[in-house]
Amino acid sequence: MTLLRSMRARPTDEPHRVATPLELLFDLFFVVAVSFAVNQLAHALSAGHLGEALAGYFTAFFAIWWAWMNFTWFASAYDTDDWIYRVMTLVQMAGVLVLAAGVPRAFEHHDYRVFWFGYLIMRFAMAFQWLRAAASDPAHRRVARRYALGICLALVYWSVLFVAPESLMVPVFALGAVIELAVPVWSERGTRTTWHAHHIAERYGLFTIIMMGENVLGATVSVRGALSDQGAKPSLIALAVGALVIVFALWWIYFGPETHEILTSNRVALPWGYGHYVIFASIGAVGAGIEVNVASVTGESVLTRSQAGLAMAVPVAVFLVAVWALHIRPHAYGRADSAAFLIAAALVLLACLAPSAVPLIAVIMAALVVASTLIRRAAWPAR
Repeated sequence: MTLLRSMRARPTDEPHRVATPLELLFDLFFVVAVSFAVNQLAHALSAGHLGEALAGYFTAFFAIWWAWMNFTWFASAYDTDDWIYRVMTLVQMAGVLVLAAGVPRAFEHHDYRVFWFGYLIMRFAMAFQWLRAAASDPAHRRVARRYALGICLALVYWSVLFVAPESLMVPVFALGAVIELAVPVWSERGTRTTWHAHHIAERYGLFTIIMMGENVLGATVSVRGALSDQGAKPSLIALAVGALVIVFALWWIYFGPETHEILTSNRVALPWGYGHYVIFASIGAVGAGIEVNVASVTGESVLTRSQAGLAMAVPVAVFLVAVWALHIRPHAYGRADSAAFLIAAALVLLACLAPSAVPLIAVIMAALVVASTLIRRAAWPAR
């Protein structure tokens, strides 16, 4: 019982609360899972299997994101960094690798056994951490027990994936996602855990950078392969430069405002945290869009140029709208700033009609960065 009673909640106003080396290592393991999901999405889109691509990607990414998010918020409140906490976190990392190994079969054959087993490992370790918190922190015992119970009940539900017919897989998964999303809402009703706003903002920012790093890696590998096969074609060079500018713009836009300033309560933080599923998934899909457009330029895709352009335009536009809703609008930079984001999102979607969509999207994104920067300096010179 001594082991179980050694975990105490960290204060919400703890100074200099930053990500730990263990959390950074945890994030790196998720790069593997994200990479598998993005690659599968790119291959399915290039082959013209839109329905399979979207269903497989959004289900796989939900499991990846949800496991990461649950650990992140728990660690913000209860990171004691003792040996048992470290061991249970390492167990979760092992589960990430198992889950990643199951992504291709889940994508291609709707075989979720390996995928589910990796998720099971991660979630049982998370439930143990919550039970340990319940034994150590009387003030939040009810919250911690609810989390542990909710996690276990959700895991029982996910076993339905093995017996549900393929035609019902999407609604079965959607219900499971609703159950998972309801656990924190139910658990924190009445009493919130002691998550740290600055720490949460930093953790989300670090994962955003990791997602963008996956874009850079995927784009580099694809362009390098195309250059070695077909040489330095002007269209390929324009695509590579445009993709790089887009990634730079995504980073600039996301890290413009100070996020921790708006995370003042669960009422604000839960929608903000949940909404990042859209932001993270869209960033990952941008990486797939780059690969699809490289395949289109080199003639290795069945998609037309406009369809390949949509593979890039849609995730970029979704990213812009999601970041505006979660990051920009709460800071009240003004109508002009909001209008710039929404107009840019519409123009990005229209860019798919151009012969070379990616370079045009890059120009639009660069223009948005310049416009939003000037608008905010004019409206809020002290910021």
